[in-house]
Amino acid sequence: MLKAATLASGSSGNCAVVSDGRVHILLDAGISTRRISQGLKALGLELRHIAGVLVTHEHTDHVAALPVLCRQMDAPVFTAEGTAYALRDRWRELEERFRVFAPGQRFAVQGLEVGTFPTCHDCACPVGFSVTDGKRRLVLCTDTGEVTPQIQAGVRGAHTLIGEFNYDPEMLRRGPYPLHLQERIRGSRGHLSNEMGGRLAAWAAREGAERVVLAHLSQENNRPELALEAAKRALAELGLREDADVALTAAPRGEATDWFEV
Repeated sequence: MLKAATLASGSSGNCAVVSDGRVHILLDAGISTRRISQGLKALGLELRHIAGVLVTHEHTDHVAALPVLCRQMDAPVFTAEGTAYALRDRWRELEERFRVFAPGQRFAVQGLEVGTFPTCHDCACPVGFSVTDGKRRLVLCTDTGEVTPQIQAGVRGAHTLIGEFNYDPEMLRRGPYPLHLQERIRGSRGHLSNEMGGRLAAWAAREGAERVVLAHLSQENNRPELALEAAKRALAELGLREDADVALTAAPRGEATDWFEV
């Protein structure tokens, strides 16, 4: 049985884990190694059980733990070539851990198959991931300013989508961020709004997704209830209903969840 959990999800740090009960993979490592270890222990795992770390891109809220994490476990770090170059500039000692791929490439992490697809973000080479045991498929798609055909192809057929719902447009407009930062967030290489995330979630549900986890919510510019309402509206526009057709949950920003079935 393929299962997953988020250890943290938000602008201040992101990390998730996916497992088939034998092979355990981290998706990003943007919180402290201590918090990752604590989150894994609550799920019945330890750092030594991790078979690999998948890195979406080099921003700190996705990679902060890598130096300490790599000193405490032997797992390889899988990252796109452009991201690997950016991380080498920061942490040269990690170079031997990197297993580099091109966006769109597929590879195996022990018994699990990983797919990759390009996303749109203001960094070197951002990607999303799919992980499958051959029966069920999890897709992680966050940190993108728009939904492209490549993203749709990567998301299509997912049983569970961990998808971005970063900001509420009105909260962003009225919030503390300066105009240039607001424009970056709203831009095509920024983040998905609740409405944009809702449209992707509803499309994924129409294509077969049974669960959508609303992820990467901004602490300053979003609230879980706003993201969930946007997701429900998008589902309704396609004639889909929460629970009856797809389960919706908002990933906590700073807390680990329990396992959920993919």
